[in-house]
Amino acid sequence: MDYLILTETEFFRQLNNDAECRDLRVAYGEFIKQVFKFCCMPGCDLRQLVFMLAYTETELGCLHEKLSPQESERACHIRKALSFIRKMLKYVQTQVPPLSTPSTTPQSAPFRWTGNTVELIEIIYALDEMHCINDGENGINELTAFFGSLFGLEIKDNHCYNAYADIKRRKSDSRTYFLDKMRERLNLRMRRDDERELQRR
Repeated sequence: MDYLILTETEFFRQLNNDAECRDLRVAYGEFIKQVFKFCCMPGCDLRQLVFMLAYTETELGCLHEKLSPQESERACHIRKALSFIRKMLKYVQTQVPPLSTPSTTPQSAPFRWTGNTVELIEIIYALDEMHCINDGENGINELTAFFGSLFGLEIKDNHCYNAYADIKRRKSDSRTYFLDKMRERLNLRMRRDDERELQRR
């Protein structure tokens, strides 16, 4: 996220222009909408957002100090923008996690992975190959970190790659032991369910 982006808007251009401000009210409205857009953006890096808002607050403060008392319209819009930026900055700062967060322990995870880690890694690589999580935009290390946090596991990158290398070295016709077992067990379950339904009729 470019921390200069809000100071490169039409609103700032008009505030910095010594000529008569035309449509300042419209430019102010568009500026507020843009601030809202950044603050409500899903998956936004909150720390970068704080830097961007803090920089914008500083620039607005400097502009306000330079204004002469006669420039009431410009001063009014700067004060409103400054007040809004400060409120949003205060709100966003409450959402930012501390720089050092304690690592999640296995006991704090609501679910535990009770298979072996190689089996989980087999699933992760299969999901990555199928591009069914975020359209495949995340790398293996990100997926591994996600599933590790989900199940309270620490899966180091080298452990993940070594496990995949072991999977590739398997000699059977199918090297996906766990995925094959999952398919077999799920089909078996559905056959049992079908039989039960037939018996009820």
